Amino acid sequence: MHEWMGDNTHTPHIVVDASVDGVSVPVEHVKDGKIILNISESAAHNLKLTNDAVSFRARFGGVPFDVWAPMQSVLGIYARETGQGMIFSQDTEAAEHVEPPELHNDPIEETRSRPHLTLVK
Repeated sequence: MHEWMGDNTHTPHIVVDASVDGVSVPVEHVKDGKIILNISESAAHNLKLTNDAVSFRARFGGVPFDVWAPMQSVLGIYARETGQGMIFSQDTEAAEHVEPPELHNDPIEETRSRPHLTLVK
């Protein structure tokens, strides 16, 4: 999502639950236990997005700060310009063990018609 937003000249922001253990954000910018962080290339220096955490260096009120947010603290990502994005589920019990669907070797019949294009001038 972050890369797609950047490619489309949108400014990606994440919403972080500041009460989660391990979160390191400037507490003076936390409101209602959450903080919104601009993670665009111009705002988030040395941005690292991994499966474990989001980390970067940014300025808050002109003061540099090293941000660290474990992935379980990230509640969502959205584009500032459109407000569109994705909210992440925080249901840890459901995420712990997920069975993959059973695969069958039966051939699947193709019932769709073939796509076609029409030239419009």
